[in-house]
Amino acid sequence: MKNYVKIHKKRQAISPKQRLLTYISVLLIIILFLTAGRFLTLSQPPQQAAVIIVLSGGSGRVEKAAELYKAGYAPYMILSNAKESTSTVGDMLQTALALGIPQEAILTEDSALSTYQNAEYTLPIMKEQGFTSAIIVSSDFHMRRVKFIFDHVYKKSGIELTYVGSNSDYNAKRWWSDKYSRETTFNEYTKMVGNAFGYNGPEAKNALDQIKSWFH
Repeated sequence: MKNYVKIHKKRQAISPKQRLLTYISVLLIIILFLTAGRFLTLSQPPQQAAVIIVLSGGSGRVEKAAELYKAGYAPYMILSNAKESTSTVGDMLQTALALGIPQEAILTEDSALSTYQNAEYTLPIMKEQGFTSAIIVSSDFHMRRVKFIFDHVYKKSGIELTYVGSNSDYNAKRWWSDKYSRETTFNEYTKMVGNAFGYNGPEAKNALDQIKSWFH
């Protein structure tokens, strides 16, 4: 019996190497948790470009694009899914006009229903107009996924892209501290994984809704 106890204890003993690996794993999980929000946010210094592409889906995006336009970073603007309401003024086009952007400086497309389609439907416009560079504008929390998708869709186009995020209410440093930031983080990472596995457009949104229903 004594020998059995000794053997059993020996089997249960954790080696220093195993203990170190456990500590490292826990530390990595903590680091990933704490930095998850900051990883999502991405904003590069604006560069001179042929056009500013504004993505639908969040307030403050058209305003940021207008700021860049007025600062002289680009002479044109493409509004992707321009018919979507974005402010108290109205849709993206109405908002841009209200902000003082000339009608002749604005190009629009009205069909995109997802970030992937934002990229897919603006690329032909870029080629048709002969634009070789663009500043992509979307909400700060959205930019990591935007870059992932646009880099993929525009990969062989020869078009140079710069990514500039607009400020939102997303708390990147403490994303777990409020409901909006928690849900935004969950949504972005879920969509990012879906995009990585080839789920794009409306089907990706349907998959996200299905996943959300599991937690209710």
